[in-house]
Amino acid sequence: MPVLRKTLVVAVAIIAAGALMIVSFLAFSTWKSNVHQSNLAAFYATPEDFSQIPGTLLRWEPLGVDVADAKAYRLLYVTEDQQGKPAVAAGMAFIPDKEPDTPRPMVAYLEGTTGQGDACAPSRSPDPLHRVQNFLPEAMAQGWAVVAPDEYGVGTQGVQLYLIKEQEVRDTVNSIRALRSLPDALTGNDFAVYGYSQGGHSALWTGHLSKQFAPELDLVGVAAVAPAADLASIIDRQWDSVVGWGIGADVTRSWSIAYPDLPVDPFLTDAARDNFERIAESCTFGSFIEGTVRHDIFRQDFFADNPAENPMWAQALMEQTPPPYSAAVPIMLVQGTADQIVLAGPNANLQESWCAAGSTINALWLEGVDHINVAALAGPAVTGWIVDRFAGLTAPNTCSVPPPWSLITVE
Repeated sequence: MPVLRKTLVVAVAIIAAGALMIVSFLAFSTWKSNVHQSNLAAFYATPEDFSQIPGTLLRWEPLGVDVADAKAYRLLYVTEDQQGKPAVAAGMAFIPDKEPDTPRPMVAYLEGTTGQGDACAPSRSPDPLHRVQNFLPEAMAQGWAVVAPDEYGVGTQGVQLYLIKEQEVRDTVNSIRALRSLPDALTGNDFAVYGYSQGGHSALWTGHLSKQFAPELDLVGVAAVAPAADLASIIDRQWDSVVGWGIGADVTRSWSIAYPDLPVDPFLTDAARDNFERIAESCTFGSFIEGTVRHDIFRQDFFADNPAENPMWAQALMEQTPPPYSAAVPIMLVQGTADQIVLAGPNANLQESWCAAGSTINALWLEGVDHINVAALAGPAVTGWIVDRFAGLTAPNTCSVPPPWSLITVE
């Protein structure tokens, strides 16, 4: 009996020590993050009196990271809010050291869901390059000027309008305008967009609306990696899963603003209603961790019912879902067959329906690849495709090859 008691005491002590170490690590990480964000706060503060012209570069400074043969900047620039009023947004820019013989082409890299808190902004991250590292070295070697916007309301004053097309396109084209104002940018008018996940949604809408918002810019192509494109299909399949927690808070907060008459509250569980504002302000990794605990352990869903089955929600989802392109705008679509977040089935359907409508699509399907890894694996292929678009080569069209339905693990 004494031996058993001693064993239990030792086991409890080990568990307590482990728990203390975890709590201490989390506390230190939080403190370190708070210090980092506090040091950046002045740069991201909205100026008292700033230009009303969209795309105006308000501030820039070194990003504080090393990029081979290039300079990296943190930007603050003028964009517009939902009402078209001047607002402030931020992002990153990367300029090759070597001066170009001709005006530089530009690429807007559009990141996936980050969360809406200040610390979630990619340009405010202690490791800002991890989101672009599989694309940036080759982009710099090609001599491109690259901008990676955070989006309005992420890291700056305001509330992000998540998956709302006009806001996404405004932020994208205005970040490109700000990029062009950097003294060493030396850019022309040609640009491509490269978006991942939610950024794929932004990229696809930029292809449709960039001329409306920025007629001086010339789009050469759109690359969308695991794009959140067919919103109704995504919501219909994921509303009662962990993904409902992972993105539901962002959707709830943003769409309540974009669609004031949308019946949001009736579709939320009590747990979601009590926590969505806080979860939206947290970053995506944290929201998915919390969502996993709530969904898998406590059996809590975010949505009480499927919003996609409500007529008003269905109309809003349709309005924010990009339609097929004309053949004149080339698209590269990359999708992993094992994606558990942006499921492969809806994007396989998109490929088939857009091809039937006459779109020029170069589809790349990556067998067994999930949502996290598809961005890294897609980088080299997307870069090569963009090289050819800037060179003016005829865009490849793989519409004669159907999606690999037999390899798709979750439709």
